[in-house]
Amino acid sequence: MHTAEPDRLRAERDFYLRLIQLAEVADPPALLREALSLVVAATRARKAYVELEREGAAEPWGLAQGFDEAELVNVRAGISRGIVADAISGGRTLRSVSALNDPRFASHQSVQALRIEAVLCAPIGKLGVVYLQGRQPNGPFADEDQALVELFARHLVALAERLQLQARAEAALDHTVAVRTQIKTPNFIGRSRAMADVLRQVALVSPLDMTVLITGPSGTGKTAVARLIWLNSRRHPRPFIELNCATLPENLVESELFGAAQGAHSAASRKMTGKVEAADGGVLFLDEIAELPLSAQAKLLQLLQSKTYYALGSTRQATADVRIIAATSVDLKKAVAEKRFREDLYYRLHVVPLKMPALAERAEDVPVLATWFVEETCKQHQLQPLRLSAACAAALQAASWPGNVRELGHAIEAAVVRAQLDGGGLLETRHVFPEAPQRGQSPTSPPPELSFQAATRQFQARLVGETLAAVDWNVSVAARRLDLTRSHLYNLIREFDLRRPGS
Repeated sequence: MHTAEPDRLRAERDFYLRLIQLAEVADPPALLREALSLVVAATRARKAYVELEREGAAEPWGLAQGFDEAELVNVRAGISRGIVADAISGGRTLRSVSALNDPRFASHQSVQALRIEAVLCAPIGKLGVVYLQGRQPNGPFADEDQALVELFARHLVALAERLQLQARAEAALDHTVAVRTQIKTPNFIGRSRAMADVLRQVALVSPLDMTVLITGPSGTGKTAVARLIWLNSRRHPRPFIELNCATLPENLVESELFGAAQGAHSAASRKMTGKVEAADGGVLFLDEIAELPLSAQAKLLQLLQSKTYYALGSTRQATADVRIIAATSVDLKKAVAEKRFREDLYYRLHVVPLKMPALAERAEDVPVLATWFVEETCKQHQLQPLRLSAACAAALQAASWPGNVRELGHAIEAAVVRAQLDGGGLLETRHVFPEAPQRGQSPTSPPPELSFQAATRQFQARLVGETLAAVDWNVSVAARRLDLTRSHLYNLIREFDLRRPGS
């Protein structure tokens, strides 16, 4: 019985199916990962490299498999010269049984240096290239391999053009683009108007060396903003020292902050260095400043006024050149009125106030933040890379996050672990909201002991369903009533498995 032909047809069918599925991937790095995996599996290449031009960026999107560092440098250099350059400039596929012995390529330095044998290289229109080197088992790439790679490259042209359009659209929607050219913003995620306002304030206050008070709800990223101010100030790279005033017992706050002389208290068996001394020349960040005891508030006021202080139990005055950045999620004016916070210290800290928005005020940042959390969690724990599904992104954006960015980050971390058990490569809504009703279930039939998130999801499903019914399923009208985009509403309809009666 001959099985080779059915096996080949099955492999081709699977290849075409996966090629079509690439169109569903919107994230460029994820697209390259899946595309590279597909072409390597189809051709059994030992080494592969895919590169796509990235409009407006100095570096293209590129991903390699099987190359060591030195080889990859040569392949990337070959984009402008060598085999890869020949394929791009000629607009045609180049295939060689042995580049080392091929008169077309034997004179290329990299070919001789790396002893390159079987090669297959195809341009992705004028936007990129796919380069394959070596085959398993050893031998040349066949006609079938070339046909698959050319089909792959033609299909990727359309996807690459879509990514370019998407990049342009995203750049137009990113309100932080202009201010990010003025300051350093590593790992600072967000593109909303609200975050653009925050970054503009960071750009303004960073060089001024003045006291800054950062306010806003818990979990909004006040520590991250404090670090940005330090990073963009003249005090970087001098120390950034952080103290959370809410985490220490009242009797230890002063010694932790200002240090203690030997014997000043039972734990001071030797001289203790405080955070103020450790931050000399740099920045001292005092988180949850409202929790600072009144006795320590008086000492902090002295430091702000004269840059002098006394360590606990010491009669010797010390000096410190520190910039104070404070943060609180508490209404300090109310704390002053209740005599829990010194009024004179409040005005000393309130020189430059900076308010962090709640996540609800920048809901458009939720999918971007979620994507970043997914990637970071997978990297940190060395897990299989995951992609956020469109439906999950919509559900995350629609959900309420009273704990703000911190709550979202914890929810995504737990969801990534759940998604690994499925092994599908996608982070779906059920992974983030395991208690919520799933597709096909009635959104109005609550499970017992609903969590806050599950109850929120059920309310959203009921609201969307009732609004659609009221307008006879006119999605455009329903979207306007709900103040949603049509694409967002379509995602919610799919996610809640809502169906028009009779359909």
